[in-house]
Amino acid sequence: MTTPSQPGRSCPLHYRYATSSLNRAPEIHADTLYVIGGLYGNRPALRALETMVAGEQATLVFNGDFNWFNSDAAAFSDINNTVLRHHALRGNVETELAGDDNAAGCGCGYPESVNEAEVARSNAILARLRDTARAAPALRSRLGTLPITLTAETGGLRVAIVHGDCESLAGWSYDESALRDAAGIGRLAAHCEAAGVRVIASSHTCLPVAVRFSAGGRDCALFNNGAAGMPNFAGTGFGVITRIATTPSPLPALYGTVIDGVHIDALPLHYDREVWQQEFDAQWPEGSDAALSYAARIRNGPRYGLNRAMGQGIRIHPQLLRQLQSGQTK
Repeated sequence: MTTPSQPGRSCPLHYRYATSSLNRAPEIHADTLYVIGGLYGNRPALRALETMVAGEQATLVFNGDFNWFNSDAAAFSDINNTVLRHHALRGNVETELAGDDNAAGCGCGYPESVNEAEVARSNAILARLRDTARAAPALRSRLGTLPITLTAETGGLRVAIVHGDCESLAGWSYDESALRDAAGIGRLAAHCEAAGVRVIASSHTCLPVAVRFSAGGRDCALFNNGAAGMPNFAGTGFGVITRIATTPSPLPALYGTVIDGVHIDALPLHYDREVWQQEFDAQWPEGSDAALSYAARIRNGPRYGLNRAMGQGIRIHPQLLRQLQSGQTK
């Protein structure tokens, strides 16, 4: 029997905030906005992202957990120095790296559905990564000063950028399983109304989901990108990021929607899987905590299908549909 006060499952008070606190003047104004959650220390994915967006005048926002597998000092420095050149907010990982209190463990706020072994391993991963962070005090200090939410405006639509949900840094109400019924969508709509936003961009749950819905008589959308630095679908090897822009994506998308002329899409982030596998194995060899929890997903993707990520009002990208019909996807 688990309790919500256990390390790895607890949600500290300082993780929580009023949804209405997001109803403020936007910190970011951008015609093209990329939201990148769950990079998890994947350097090849970060390099691929920089190449991917180079042709656009885009604003990048890393919405937390850009650290995780980067336990090597050089990888830790590379990830953080690169990310911190852009807009960033801290996820539970960065929050716990910046502090020394072990009460929250990894700070993931894991629900009951996650087994005890997984929680214990995540706590151990965080402890090892914190040791790495202690050797880089300047970076560690910067992580602690990052905001836990940001707001943006794109094409007249206000956007809330959060790590977990609009109530907590480690909230799970934007997990696919929480959005299957009217109650979950109702809570999401209430968040949009209280925050005064039309779009919510999140991550944290490690698996993507998008949904379009009505709030206060206006069309709104949630895009949880899952993980930029790990496969998100069975049998695939790419991460997922969110693009919000006044123009259609020049790059192939997975699925998306258009609200008042603003295009909101989930895009695949293709990175060098062989290089990433080598880096991961060097830092987390067979039998290590991260290998036990994540090696199978990194190789083969999770047991999760594209259909589960596409909620109501979300349409598959026509090009991807043609590829699926012809069996050309990987």
